[in-house]
Amino acid sequence: MADDEPIAAQGDTPPGSGDVSLLDALRRGDERAFESLIDEHTPAMLRLALLYAPTRAIAEEVVQETWLGVVRGLGSFEGRSSLRTWIFRILVNRAKSSGLAERRNVQLSTEAEDDADGGFVVDPARFDGPPRGYWSSPPNQWDELPEDWLLASETLAVVERAVEALPSGQQAVFELRDLRHWTSAEVCEALGLTETNQRVLLHRARARVRNAIEEYFDGR
Repeated sequence: MADDEPIAAQGDTPPGSGDVSLLDALRRGDERAFESLIDEHTPAMLRLALLYAPTRAIAEEVVQETWLGVVRGLGSFEGRSSLRTWIFRILVNRAKSSGLAERRNVQLSTEAEDDADGGFVVDPARFDGPPRGYWSSPPNQWDELPEDWLLASETLAVVERAVEALPSGQQAVFELRDLRHWTSAEVCEALGLTETNQRVLLHRARARVRNAIEEYFDGR
């Protein structure tokens, strides 16, 4: 087993038929297959590396080292997880082993972020008092808004800024789950999270992004 390959754990996502054919092509030295893989994953890898690295240049170096690790490890990759999970696990391991995690004090557990938002993802003032706890100020119904509003570049910019403002753990999980459409099992394996931590981080990230969008539409 390659040094960078994570030990299989319950909930690992096994490689699908697409992974198998892609692996065959990569092991044959198919340059087009490797270029396609790089194009597909490098943007998300760089965003994740930036959570650890103090500069973009160092983050890019971590990504490059990750791809070198992928090339060296392809022959011994045993398929205990999906190919993309394995690649991103290498990325996280490279970042941590370089000492960048300590320098940036990156935490991907929920405990490190509890104090940042007091444990609330929605302003408690938006609910009436106990015992009912109903919405006093319910969320906006976005399905009633014109589609061009939701797809406008200005709206997308609001979302992008909200994602960039997320705490590191929330941003990493949101990026992989909602922007890259990974499964929860893949995210847990790649980032070394428990299912509970992953679920809480994703819930908080979605709530913060939604709050930012609500504030924007309220202003409009």
